[in-house]
Amino acid sequence: MMELSLAAQKLIQKYQESLLLSQPKEGEPTIYVDEIASKVAHFYEKIRGVVDWKEEHLIRRGAIERALKRRMISEISGFGLVSNLKAEEMAEPLVVELIRGGHFPNGKIPQGKIGDVQRVLEKYISVLERGPQAKNNSLKNKVRFYNWILEIAACEIEEILDPPFKENNLIEFMTDLMVERIRVNSGAVITEEEKRVQTYIAVHRALFHLDSPIITYHLLQYRYPEWATEDILSVWESIEEDLSHPLSTKFLKVCERHDTLYLLLGDVLEMLSGSPSEIPEKIFEPHLLQGLVRKAYDQRLKTLKSRLFRMAVYSTLSIFISSAFALFVIEVPLAKLFYGRFSPLAITVDILVPTLLMFLLVALARPPEKSNLERVLAEIVKIVYQREEKDVYEIKIRKKRNFLISFVVSFLYLLGSFLSLGLIVGIFYLARVPPTSIIIDTFNVAVVVFAGLIIRRRARELTVEEERANFLELLFDTLSVPVAKIGKKLSAKWREYNIISVFFMALIDLPFQTFIELIESWSLFLKEKKGEIR
Repeated sequence: MMELSLAAQKLIQKYQESLLLSQPKEGEPTIYVDEIASKVAHFYEKIRGVVDWKEEHLIRRGAIERALKRRMISEISGFGLVSNLKAEEMAEPLVVELIRGGHFPNGKIPQGKIGDVQRVLEKYISVLERGPQAKNNSLKNKVRFYNWILEIAACEIEEILDPPFKENNLIEFMTDLMVERIRVNSGAVITEEEKRVQTYIAVHRALFHLDSPIITYHLLQYRYPEWATEDILSVWESIEEDLSHPLSTKFLKVCERHDTLYLLLGDVLEMLSGSPSEIPEKIFEPHLLQGLVRKAYDQRLKTLKSRLFRMAVYSTLSIFISSAFALFVIEVPLAKLFYGRFSPLAITVDILVPTLLMFLLVALARPPEKSNLERVLAEIVKIVYQREEKDVYEIKIRKKRNFLISFVVSFLYLLGSFLSLGLIVGIFYLARVPPTSIIIDTFNVAVVVFAGLIIRRRARELTVEEERANFLELLFDTLSVPVAKIGKKLSAKWREYNIISVFFMALIDLPFQTFIELIESWSLFLKEKKGEIR
């Protein structure tokens, strides 16, 4: 037996407590929805999931965001009064819609959660009322603020309906250990509070690939417990500065190299959740722990392969649909207006190039080496058991390059940018794609490369060894990184200016949800009438 570290003891204790909290209370009434309406709504959500592809852990929250925005369409667009929103009228239909769509289990959510959701909505409506209401604030700024608030509201509603006890405990556990081990060299000035905040943010991104809204929500809880009553615009600005800190990528790189250990430890705790009292006993014995880690590693490796394949299929379908939509709604009318034609070959290349590129980027992602498991077993002992010597993860601030080296590096980066963009433009040009479409398609490919590289990083979820560089990888990065950077900026701009999506939700989602409610009402009516037949 070995002595558990204080952090590991704290993790086990909190996990045992969370298992008790997650148990349903006996006799507590739960929320049921009509099964027929639920199946129709669930089918719609599946279709929506292909068209509006997101990673699995973001799908549910995306549905909550859509439901909130649909109910607040006029306020988000800047044409209505926030004070007209009634939380008590929104809470129950919102929860019922989410259960009906299959995002939460039917008959498992306690009815008391509706009151919790109502209180959350009241809080966020109050915050919206104190937002950028001045006349000199542009519509764009108002929309950005409303989107920011509703994204955070969606995070809180999701955690109320399905509290992520295990994930939050692991985030706290990893943050505590990483703060102890990370050292920033003397080349940077950073306070201990900044170091902890940046580690906390990096752990969110590395461990569960969480995005800015959920990180923002947790930062608000950590740094501004009373944020809803404070100067919300100042809080917003402060959080944005935390998320865009100049050293954030350095912290993320360190955390990504060690996140495997914490993921597997979380899986081990999940395996033992059936008998919480036995968790300390199983963890105390290193050989028992390593056996459980091996099992968790094998299971996660199998699911990693299937998840990467699913990502490849779903992302490819999404790109195919969006490319076809852009082609026939935007590109073909423009081409006919200016050039009078759009050949069948051009149409085929226009759709297939982004689609195949996304599939190849994801499908060619490599799983970890066989030697990786032994390294995992050795490293996990270091974070679970008490040790006098602790590893140090150094964040090195690179010294400023001299002028000549900086010039050569910048030149090579520009050369890579021109070569990759030239290759993309050349393929579309040879296929006789009209010039207006070439511009749109090039931007589309940049976004595809950006998304594909992010998904490829998920393939390193189980890898703790240093990535081995080779000439082909260097060449691939030289051509892909500049395009991905452009895609990242385009994605951010689309997100910022995408006011149209709000109206699209109103035109598609609102009528469909009305149709679903009609089905449910009709089904309940027939059940009542059937019950009257004696």
